[in-house]
Amino acid sequence: MWDAAERRLTLDSMEAYHTLARIRDPMTVSDDQRATLQRMSKGVSRSFYLTIRVLPSSVRYPVQLAYLLARAADTIADTGAGCASSRLEYLQRFRVRVSSPSTPIPVIASGHASVQHGPEADLLDRLPLLFELFDRLPGPDLQNVRKVVETLTRGMELDLTHLGAEGDPAALGTVDDLDEYVYLAAGCVGEFWTDVLFSHTDGLDALDRDSMVGLGIRFGKALQLTNILRDALDDLRIGRCYVPLDMLSSVGLTPSDLLDPACASKARPLLAAMMRLALDHYGAAEQYISAVPARHLRLRLSMIWPALIGLATLSKIARNPHWPNHCAPAKVSRRWVYWMMPRSIPCAWSNAVLAYWARRLAARVEASLQL
Repeated sequence: MWDAAERRLTLDSMEAYHTLARIRDPMTVSDDQRATLQRMSKGVSRSFYLTIRVLPSSVRYPVQLAYLLARAADTIADTGAGCASSRLEYLQRFRVRVSSPSTPIPVIASGHASVQHGPEADLLDRLPLLFELFDRLPGPDLQNVRKVVETLTRGMELDLTHLGAEGDPAALGTVDDLDEYVYLAAGCVGEFWTDVLFSHTDGLDALDRDSMVGLGIRFGKALQLTNILRDALDDLRIGRCYVPLDMLSSVGLTPSDLLDPACASKARPLLAAMMRLALDHYGAAEQYISAVPARHLRLRLSMIWPALIGLATLSKIARNPHWPNHCAPAKVSRRWVYWMMPRSIPCAWSNAVLAYWARRLAARVEASLQL
């Protein structure tokens, strides 16, 4: 299906008519290695694979490598027959290797019986290749990738040590704890993304770097809050509640109450509050994208797609009167994604068009919350 969408998008044709960013190539990677990274990305990601594909090549490489390392760590933390303590041990060994190149690469796949087949198994089996390429990154890229993967794994460690225990779901304590968690889980990616763009893209010197980092962090938080709301039921079933206790207590609920469909009406204000927090962060995401000059077409598309997919996902969640229990799949369909991609091109050319589409989706979320 991607091939058909790619033909419709015709990025190669667009490049003949639009001046794109001049990118500084960070290092040489063989064609076979690039093909392997591409295949691995496609196997373990859904929508983010499209973002990787549209990125300019030299920006794509550090982003793709960081994503695959983080995805491997996530597979270690969330998959497998082992108990939380054994997965935590594997995760900590992984983080030590990220921090210390002289440390041996951990052998992890053998401890994860449930991922010995399929893309996740291939990802774990290819850790030696990922770490080889990671170790060869030039200084700034190495520092940026190391920092974001270390931060992401701290968020995963929080899941394993404070959430996900057997028995009733365990919840974060406060709204501040939620904000810290979404930074660890995705806000740090917005910071990393900004650092990579400034390192490899000419023509961004006029932008205020600190301001862009702040907006990038909020962009990542918007996407993570969307994931939390979308996956709330699945997370509750494995003992994780990301709705903070102070919010739950304000409406007289406990984490386990969210598993009861009869409590859906009492949970509705919680959904509304978290959605409005996400929408506020999506406003920052729009500012972030709009600040990147329109001539950087690929870069803007790589950010527009996850933002539009996230807002469309929120709209689907908001229409579920039984949240967090499912009445319909909350994920946008692949068909919608492939419909959206070519139609988003005018958003890359015009901030006004981007604002119109993003704010129309946000208005749909607000309207659904009033039902």
